Amino acid sequence: QKYLCSSCNNVLKKALQTLCGHRYCSACLSWIVRNNKNAICQKCKEEDPSTLSEESLLAEERAFGDAAINKEISELKVHCVTLGCSWSGIMKDFEEHQSLCEYALIPCHTGCGHVVMRKKLADHLENGCVNNVMMCQKCKRSLSSSEYQVRTFLCFTLGLFSPSLSLPGNSREYCLIWPQVIYGECLESVFFLQGSKEKIKEHEKAAVGAHVLLLLQHIRQLKASLFSATKAANSFIPRSELMISELENKLHVFENIVAVLNKEVETSNLEIAAFRRQSELDQNLIRGLELKIAELHRCLTQKDAGLSTLHKTLLFSEQASYDGIFLWKITDVGRKLQDSVTGRTVSLYSPAFYTAKYGYKVCLRVYLNGDGTGKGTHMSLFFVVMKGDYDALLPWPFRHKVTFMLLDQNNREHIIDAFRPDLTSASFQRPVNQMNVASGCPMFLPLSKLQSPKYAYVKEDTLFLKCIIETN
Repeated sequence: QKYLCSSCNNVLKKALQTLCGHRYCSACLSWIVRNNKNAICQKCKEEDPSTLSEESLLAEERAFGDAAINKEISELKVHCVTLGCSWSGIMKDFEEHQSLCEYALIPCHTGCGHVVMRKKLADHLENGCVNNVMMCQKCKRSLSSSEYQVRTFLCFTLGLFSPSLSLPGNSREYCLIWPQVIYGECLESVFFLQGSKEKIKEHEKAAVGAHVLLLLQHIRQLKASLFSATKAANSFIPRSELMISELENKLHVFENIVAVLNKEVETSNLEIAAFRRQSELDQNLIRGLELKIAELHRCLTQKDAGLSTLHKTLLFSEQASYDGIFLWKITDVGRKLQDSVTGRTVSLYSPAFYTAKYGYKVCLRVYLNGDGTGKGTHMSLFFVVMKGDYDALLPWPFRHKVTFMLLDQNNREHIIDAFRPDLTSASFQRPVNQMNVASGCPMFLPLSKLQSPKYAYVKEDTLFLKCIIETN
């Protein structure tokens, strides 16, 4: 589940993590923010709407690249689901495979309307594509696109087929003289001819310059043969010299073309190399920025934790009392009473307070639905002695009188109860753990009286408990 986008529910692509901890595809987050004002994280809404906060607001500048998840996703084991394809590997190689998968269905680029496997496209173009057939003007045959281009090149450009040049065989054979010339000389073609037609096509595209040079060599051989023929047949000397001159002119033209092509290839190679170097520099810069962002995020997390600690310390300082008198305000009483009934939160602890600046550290513990003999019928209120910083200097056991008060917010009838510590009880000895066992009043106030509308112990879902410790 952690590899899925919180929006599109697909595998994350360029994962971003938001402040609320959920992850989105980079493109998904950009689309959500662009099309929704003050967008809220959908996952936060689904998990617990009551926890929505400012961190649930989505913004691209408030999200950071999750390099760890991206690395994990790139190494996930995957396989191609295209029928007939047995490829398997890892995610980072999958996109490259998709562009090369021989079993993938692709539309014919001639616009004939057929959809074929990539591995069968060449056969379709040569044998089945209605948009890829042309008529040779010389031999009057229907030829595929590749055959037609060769035919035109040989017949019209090089003059290898013309009424004035008598050659054996039929005209269709000379339309196919190009591959015979090239594959008779090209060393690499020995391998490619044993492979698929797609490999042969790729080789032809990649080695155009080399094949043109081979063709020029063939033309030179033709020129030499024609020159020898002129010596043997004087009656054809003028005609042979003319043909040789024409071939030399054409050879010169092709040599110039090859030279230009070589320069263009060199320029392209230089541009590609420069682009690759710049791409590597950009990738290094991106990785460096991602590391800096991750480091900043860690720093922000640490600062947030520090601020939270400071906030708690400040809150404690504001609520702390150092004179033995403590007033405890409890809000949201209805919900907390229900939590006590269901057992979700049985009791509540008050903030700590002190009998003096360097005195005993104590707190209160209340069971809104009662405890012990008062469970389910009374509110129970207890006194707790806590481990303090100055316990070694204080007399033990704790022996000061403790008075509890539940304040009537109409100032009519406060509930008051008091007790003196049992000096033999472990509750009032010097604490060994963080706090001693609580001691006090398990039947402090009947629940019926607490909830009665005749009294104002609970008003606006709030009650006030007061504790007074006699320090004299």
